[in-house]
Amino acid sequence: MTGSAALGDAGAFGEEGDAGLLSPVSASPLVGALTGDRAVLAAILAVESGWAAVLEKAGLAPAGSAAVVSAAAEPGRYSVAGIARRAQGGGNPVIPLLADLRKNVQALDGTGIGAGRAVHTSLTSQDVLDTALMLLARNTVEALLGDLKRTSAALASLAEEHADALCVGRSLTQHSLPFTFGLRAAQWFHGVAAAGRQLEGLAYPVQFGGAAGTLAAGTVLASGSSSTPFSLADALAAQLGLAAAPAPWHTNRLVVTSLGNALAAVLDAFGKIAADVLFLSRPEVGELAEPRAAGRGVSSAMPQKQNPVLSVLVRSAALQAPQLVAQLHLAAANFNDERPDAAWHTEWPALRQLLALALGAAGHIRELAGGLQAFPDAMRRNLDLAGPLLLAEGVGAAVAPLLGAKDGLTGKEQLQAVVDQTLQAPSGEQAATYRKLLRDAVPAGVLTDLRLKELLNPASYLGEAANISRRILAAFPEYAAPPEPSFTDANGDPRG
Repeated sequence: MTGSAALGDAGAFGEEGDAGLLSPVSASPLVGALTGDRAVLAAILAVESGWAAVLEKAGLAPAGSAAVVSAAAEPGRYSVAGIARRAQGGGNPVIPLLADLRKNVQALDGTGIGAGRAVHTSLTSQDVLDTALMLLARNTVEALLGDLKRTSAALASLAEEHADALCVGRSLTQHSLPFTFGLRAAQWFHGVAAAGRQLEGLAYPVQFGGAAGTLAAGTVLASGSSSTPFSLADALAAQLGLAAAPAPWHTNRLVVTSLGNALAAVLDAFGKIAADVLFLSRPEVGELAEPRAAGRGVSSAMPQKQNPVLSVLVRSAALQAPQLVAQLHLAAANFNDERPDAAWHTEWPALRQLLALALGAAGHIRELAGGLQAFPDAMRRNLDLAGPLLLAEGVGAAVAPLLGAKDGLTGKEQLQAVVDQTLQAPSGEQAATYRKLLRDAVPAGVLTDLRLKELLNPASYLGEAANISRRILAAFPEYAAPPEPSFTDANGDPRG
């Protein structure tokens, strides 16, 4: 590549922003539209335009100002790359964007009404950027919740469809007890639904406070009018569809860390599903398979491979989230003085990356859950690998109390000796060995053949698996039913 070509590419990159070349989980038109640089710029302009409308309505800006500022705040008028470069001068993008906005307002104020007086009056950069990021977060979370609810509905269907499908439970990588795939899907649903409720409980408050969080400039602005800085801030919240705030939160970052925690909880729930699918779709396990699509799961070298790419992408997002949330908390703990220095700046990329990862992963997990293939025969095959030893806990609970002491061993110790001897046999012979040793150790008068058969039936030792599943689904009814599509994605497909 020549130097001029490389420079041309760099210029294009700077204007478009990060396309996600090294973050395929979030490389989608929807994620870019809601969290990309241009979305940030549009949110900042929406705050400035909204503030102008509030001031005009309150009689604190010339009539007609809001229309002029709104026209000047059209995002297409601004160069993202240019503003990003110039942001180095003041440390944030609001400063250079304001300079451009004021020029555009002046150029559009053809009648000379003085619309420029409505731009940014009594605000500070942090007011605008924090409020803009709340707008960005609200819009992203709305889309995220749509995918999340479609995912949870698909998981609820899996839980109901496979309520009685026997499989093996695993503990510390080993076979533990009989389980059902229905309960596994219900537990996946539980994580997603609980995380969704946490996300739905968030508030996205407007930020206001002025240069030092005292509203001094706002007090001067509102003097002699019926407005107060607080009523103006509440009006801005209403204008933007955000929550009102009781006080400035310049240095109290619970709003941001709570959002980060909720996004991480969503990615935790998604990551659990992805981790399970990655294991259960291994060829030697073969209990699940991802939905197939042309070109997905291919290998650059091995044409026979069908990689579980949806789960890989989702898990990649889940593995990145904790460090991003840690960055938000680290920043919050270091918000010094009445307005902070670098701690504030480190929030922006961490929060935006969390939003992008969560929304990107939500689209993939929605497709995964909606098309997941389950293979009950393979589940039963793997369950049978451990044979009747898998029921040793249940046998012990039912039989040990019936056995008297023998050779100085309690009933429980006698049954443990049976298990220990069985484990010394070759794996292919353990099932028959356990049955024989157990029959020899327990007199027929204590345990009939019929009762022994019942105890060694995996379906007889599922505890409350079915009721647990039902209780989980009943606890989150709004997540068990498919939501009505509210908009479509970049491909025209409905998203909840």
